[in-house]
Amino acid sequence: MRAVRLYEYGGPENLKYEDAVPEPALGEDSVLVETAATSVNPIDWKVRSGARQKDVPLELPAILGRDVSGLVRAVGRNIRTFKPGDRVLALAWEAYAELVAVEGSILTHLPDGVSLVDSAALPLIAVTGDQLVRVAARAQRGQRLLVTGALGSVGRAAVHTAKKLGVNVIAGVRARQLPEAQTLGVSGTVAIDDDSAIAGLAMVDGVADTVGGETAAKLFGRVRNGGTFGYASALPDGTGKRNPTVTVTRVLARPDASKVREFADDVRDGKFLLPIYRRMPLREAAEAHALAQGGGAGKIVLVCP
Repeated sequence: MRAVRLYEYGGPENLKYEDAVPEPALGEDSVLVETAATSVNPIDWKVRSGARQKDVPLELPAILGRDVSGLVRAVGRNIRTFKPGDRVLALAWEAYAELVAVEGSILTHLPDGVSLVDSAALPLIAVTGDQLVRVAARAQRGQRLLVTGALGSVGRAAVHTAKKLGVNVIAGVRARQLPEAQTLGVSGTVAIDDDSAIAGLAMVDGVADTVGGETAAKLFGRVRNGGTFGYASALPDGTGKRNPTVTVTRVLARPDASKVREFADDVRDGKFLLPIYRRMPLREAAEAHALAQGGGAGKIVLVCP
């Protein structure tokens, strides 16, 4: 099969598109998906560079990629809910490939009316954003929740989940993005690249942070005593010690087929919009990594083959 493999840690140029990669094995409880598309996520280039070797070890050569949308080619003998030809979607592993073996328990049907290609942008950001709000930030109806990077892919998903919960969302974005952030239908906005704006922000019950770094550390001080701080990116050492009453939790996205389907349904119904910055062929995965890692680019979908 055709796939993109990583032979050594380092830059995007280490991703190699190949035509004769062995097909994945089909287990009793798995489904073989013929990939329509996958997508580029920050975790992909962090793993590729070697920055995440401790928590995501690879046996090289390795196939990267977490998102997969496509058609079922074959099913394991224990699978009853999927059949060849079904349109499906999942947060999986080794998705930069023409064929992906996915556990049936983490796979979901893609609803009619949703693009088979563009839906590949959904799984990881949907699950991460949802778990960031529900599990890490522990947001509750009526609370004030600051979502940083609210116009990013995970940020949009977090805002969507929080609004469905009845949370009062404050969208944290760069100053130049404030007008666009208002289109998210949130309770308020704040420029998180403006120290005076941060200082003037009323205390919040929690933060769902997708930005990390010193910006997140500054925002930590705006969480009330007993509040929560959920984060998806690294925080400076000692951040949580500034206020021991604040519960600090990092989200590490876990597959959730029902949540992926929920977001897909919301896309179908016009309730959730995830802008696609660019669609590129899988063979251009290296170029896509370089573009995405350079910053400023939105969600990139890799179309197979």
